[in-house]
Amino acid sequence: MEINPNLSDKAKHDLELVNKAENGDQKAYAELMARYRDAIYFMLLKMINNKTDAEDLTIEAFGKAFKNLGQYSPHYAFSTWLFKIASNNCIDYLRKKRSNHISIDGSFSDDKESEPQIHLKDETPDPEEFLIRSQKAVLMRTVVQKLKPRYRTLIELRYFKEYSYEEISDELDLPLGTVKAQLFRARELLYNTLKNSEVKR
Repeated sequence: MEINPNLSDKAKHDLELVNKAENGDQKAYAELMARYRDAIYFMLLKMINNKTDAEDLTIEAFGKAFKNLGQYSPHYAFSTWLFKIASNNCIDYLRKKRSNHISIDGSFSDDKESEPQIHLKDETPDPEEFLIRSQKAVLMRTVVQKLKPRYRTLIELRYFKEYSYEEISDELDLPLGTVKAQLFRARELLYNTLKNSEVKR
């Protein structure tokens, strides 16, 4: 593995943490997240201008980075790689969000009478799509029930009842940081369990 000799001391320490994390050191994961969580969050907040979405995307960015640590090359600083993942994930989110609500046909021109046609997508699913969504919802709730009680409660409050992080913190009498960290773990467990459930079907 080629290591950039020009890495700063901070980047070298990050590399040590990455190596420990790859070997299953949970404290290394936690330290990496603590070092960059705020910086990632504020970058995403500037991009998306929505605190709740920025918080979710921050967790997703770390989730993707930690899941793909094996692809990280120490030729670059870990922070550079992490910020790129977060930025690309946010851009994908914005693109999907726009495509889910609006599609534009035609092009702009100087002719004032020529305007782009805007078609709002029909939000009402056809019977087949409705059935698929219903089946997925049932599968999701079934999978959630397999999680440990504390993770199950977090997922239900966040995604079924749509509580904010602050509301979950108040409801469960937990520090905000603990709620976010445990939700990150809960989402990871949910993803793995759901993936395994779909494979077995």
